[in-house]
Amino acid sequence: MQTEQNTKQIAHNSNQVATLYRMVTDEHICPFGLKSKDLLERKGYTVDDHHLTTREQTDVFKEKHDVTTTPQTFINDQRVGGYDDLRNFFDLKQEDEKGSRYTPIIVTFSLAALMVIALLLNGSGVGLSLSLEQVIMSFIGITMVLLAMQKLQDLVAFSNQFITYDLLAMRHVRYAYVYPFAEAYAGLGMLANFPAYLVAPISLCIGTVGAISVVKAVYIDKRELKCACVGGNSDLPLGFISLTENLAMAGAGVYMLGLT
Repeated sequence: MQTEQNTKQIAHNSNQVATLYRMVTDEHICPFGLKSKDLLERKGYTVDDHHLTTREQTDVFKEKHDVTTTPQTFINDQRVGGYDDLRNFFDLKQEDEKGSRYTPIIVTFSLAALMVIALLLNGSGVGLSLSLEQVIMSFIGITMVLLAMQKLQDLVAFSNQFITYDLLAMRHVRYAYVYPFAEAYAGLGMLANFPAYLVAPISLCIGTVGAISVVKAVYIDKRELKCACVGGNSDLPLGFISLTENLAMAGAGVYMLGLT
């Protein structure tokens, strides 16, 4: 098997021809084969694209070249390897490398802010009349809906993580299954401008309980936990961001009650 050192010795020449063998059958088109072809072309290579159209043909190719997977790329008659090897060859980061643990929450807050801006800039002009308080409430409402959506994608995983620190969910496990629906309802209620008595108590309740739970778990008990705010499979640490989110929900509830 060709070593990484040998692979790196192949010259990066944009005028070369790269030979690619990838699986293309009636039932399956290998996604990594398509990605390999695209990457080579973006790097300036002319691709001699060979399709392995049957499982038998693919097995023969693997045996001949002593490989276990396809696609396989060859440059200067030397095997570079599969898609991951090709990315290494071009000194690119692997696609399966995770981004920052804060990426999900940053994306959520950024999209919420952009959605509020979109409302302000909409063609009807309705958004242009929004006050600063309405803009903030719209941001909180949109954020709550987006966060609830992430939780609801895997409610069991969320509940497994949530009950490890939320004080109410620890005592009443079913609350963990209700929470995302309550969060979504409160967020939608804010956006739809429901009467305060229908929305504020829920937002105030889940925000207050959540804030107290975070303070106890992180700042009193000094526990190192993962936050379930962006779903049960999140690597986001429980802490300041989680506390801020809960305080915003509680604050929105207080604000709505103050308007009644």
